Amino acid sequence: MDTSSASSALNQSIALDSLMNICIVVICIGLSWWGLQAIRFDLFLKRPKSSPAIFLQILLSIALGSEVARFIIEYFHWSSLLKGMF
Repeated sequence: MDTSSASSALNQSIALDSLMNICIVVICIGLSWWGLQAIRFDLFLKRPKSSPAIFLQILLSIALGSEVARFIIEYFHWSSLLKGMF
Protein backbone atom coordinates (compact mmCIF):
# COMPACT_ATOMS: atom_id res chain seq x y z
CA MET A 1 0.00 0.00 0.00
CA ASP A 2 1.54 3.31 -1.01
CA THR A 3 1.36 6.48 1.04
CA SER A 4 -1.20 8.23 -1.17
CA SER A 5 -3.79 5.47 -0.80
CA ALA A 6 -3.10 5.25 2.95
CA SER A 7 -3.53 9.00 3.23
CA SER A 8 -6.74 8.85 1.20
CA ALA A 9 -8.10 6.06 3.41
CA LEU A 10 -7.22 8.06 6.53
CA ASN A 11 -8.93 11.17 5.17
CA GLN A 12 -12.02 9.15 4.30
CA SER A 13 -12.08 7.64 7.79
CA ILE A 14 -11.79 11.06 9.42
CA ALA A 15 -14.54 12.44 7.19
CA LEU A 16 -16.85 9.53 8.01
CA ASP A 17 -16.15 9.93 11.73
CA SER A 18 -16.87 13.66 11.52
CA LEU A 19 -20.14 13.05 9.68
CA MET A 20 -21.21 10.51 12.30
CA ASN A 21 -20.39 12.98 15.10
CA ILE A 22 -22.40 15.74 13.42
CA CYS A 23 -25.39 13.40 13.04
CA ILE A 24 -25.18 12.37 16.71
CA VAL A 25 -25.06 16.01 17.85
CA VAL A 26 -28.01 17.07 15.68
CA ILE A 27 -30.10 14.10 16.83
CA CYS A 28 -29.30 14.77 20.50
CA ILE A 29 -30.18 18.46 20.15
CA GLY A 30 -33.48 17.50 18.53
CA LEU A 31 -34.24 15.00 21.28
CA SER A 32 -33.41 17.54 23.97
CA TRP A 33 -35.72 20.08 22.26
CA TRP A 34 -38.46 17.45 22.25
CA GLY A 35 -37.80 16.65 25.91
CA LEU A 36 -37.82 20.31 26.93
CA GLN A 37 -41.32 20.69 25.50
CA ALA A 38 -42.61 18.74 28.51
CA ILE A 39 -41.42 21.46 30.90
CA ARG A 40 -44.00 24.08 31.80
CA PHE A 41 -42.03 27.26 31.18
CA ASP A 42 -45.10 29.36 32.00
CA LEU A 43 -44.33 28.70 35.69
CA PHE A 44 -40.88 30.29 35.36
CA LEU A 45 -41.28 32.95 32.68
CA LYS A 46 -43.57 35.95 32.39
CA ARG A 47 -44.29 35.38 28.69
CA PRO A 48 -43.44 31.79 27.76
CA LYS A 49 -44.46 32.21 24.10
CA SER A 50 -42.34 35.31 23.49
CA SER A 51 -39.25 35.34 21.27
CA PRO A 52 -36.78 35.56 24.17
CA ALA A 53 -38.44 32.57 25.87
CA ILE A 54 -38.24 30.49 22.71
CA PHE A 55 -34.63 31.58 22.26
CA LEU A 56 -33.94 30.40 25.82
CA GLN A 57 -35.48 27.02 25.00
CA ILE A 58 -33.28 26.77 21.91
CA LEU A 59 -30.16 27.59 23.92
CA LEU A 60 -31.10 25.08 26.60
CA SER A 61 -31.70 22.36 24.03
CA ILE A 62 -28.35 23.09 22.33
CA ALA A 63 -26.50 23.00 25.66
CA LEU A 64 -28.21 19.83 26.87
CA GLY A 65 -28.06 18.07 23.51
CA SER A 66 -24.40 18.82 22.91
CA GLU A 67 -23.47 17.53 26.37
CA VAL A 68 -25.39 14.30 25.81
CA ALA A 69 -23.83 13.94 22.35
CA ARG A 70 -20.36 14.56 23.77
CA PHE A 71 -20.95 11.76 26.28
CA ILE A 72 -22.10 9.35 23.56
CA ILE A 73 -19.21 10.23 21.24
CA GLU A 74 -16.63 9.88 24.02
CA TYR A 75 -18.20 6.59 25.12
CA PHE A 76 -17.85 5.18 21.58
CA HIS A 77 -14.27 6.45 21.40
CA TRP A 78 -13.31 4.93 24.75
CA SER A 79 -14.96 1.62 23.92
CA SER A 80 -13.06 1.46 20.62
CA LEU A 81 -9.80 1.99 22.53
CA LEU A 82 -10.56 -1.05 24.67
CA LYS A 83 -10.09 -3.31 21.64
CA GLY A 84 -6.34 -2.97 22.13
CA MET A 85 -6.49 -4.49 25.60
CA PHE A 86 -7.73 -7.91 24.56
